[in-house]
Amino acid sequence: MKIAHCQFESWCGDFDHNLKRFEEGLKRADEERAVIVSFPECFLTGYPDTEEGARKGAFANDSDEMMRVLDVTSRYEALSIVGYNEKRGADIYNTAVVAHRGHLLGTYSKCAAYQPFHKQGRSFPVWEHHGLKFGVLICADGGYIEPARILALKGARVIFAPHFNYISDKGLISHFMKVRADHTARAIENSVYFMRGNNVVLDPVKSGITRNEGIGYGDSYVIDPGGEILVRSRRQVEDFITAEIDPTASKVESWGLSKSAWSYREFHSFVEEAMSER
Repeated sequence: MKIAHCQFESWCGDFDHNLKRFEEGLKRADEERAVIVSFPECFLTGYPDTEEGARKGAFANDSDEMMRVLDVTSRYEALSIVGYNEKRGADIYNTAVVAHRGHLLGTYSKCAAYQPFHKQGRSFPVWEHHGLKFGVLICADGGYIEPARILALKGARVIFAPHFNYISDKGLISHFMKVRADHTARAIENSVYFMRGNNVVLDPVKSGITRNEGIGYGDSYVIDPGGEILVRSRRQVEDFITAEIDPTASKVESWGLSKSAWSYREFHSFVEEAMSER
């Protein structure tokens, strides 16, 4: 089957504009016959780096904004994964909604959120669509071992990881190398396909980032369970990528388990012991 990602620019605080781009991406996904299409982190609201900005654009799952999002999905066949700042009572979460044909199938909230105004998510759902089990992580979540391991243990064969990157030029190369290494490790450890679905920043004024100058360079890609990059986007421009995957392919296993699952079974007690001795 074919999966896709829209490496589009999000305009911070401009829901109407972002919703139009969301529909553009869904239309392209249907034209390309993609079964699932993802969009960048916080794509619908933008990703402001201040609490005031985040609260101003955030919306709840029972809001008019969400109804408009679901209405757009009702006109297309591809299942969508798209991010937003979620208002949940008095709290704000960095969330991605999974939607198909007008139905909200569920949400995932970032578990390693580093903005101080974002609450940490602690739920790791998986979904099944056309026989494919998949889960979602958001940006920094993919840099840690356990979140991907949890999704794989629940049966996910693909991990979609929407990103929003705006990186200082001084740390750009080191960030590029570290992120790719993290994602290659997650794919190999868990015998999963890993899609890094990044954004791109064409106009820094629209980015919502006020604390530093940077570059939103893109570099979206799909890594297969063996650590090979199947496809990657162009950098510094908007792009749309697709990858053919085989969710029925045999998993790479060690003693009947993924490397990550076997490692956890054999060594987690030693990890806990070492932690207690610190």
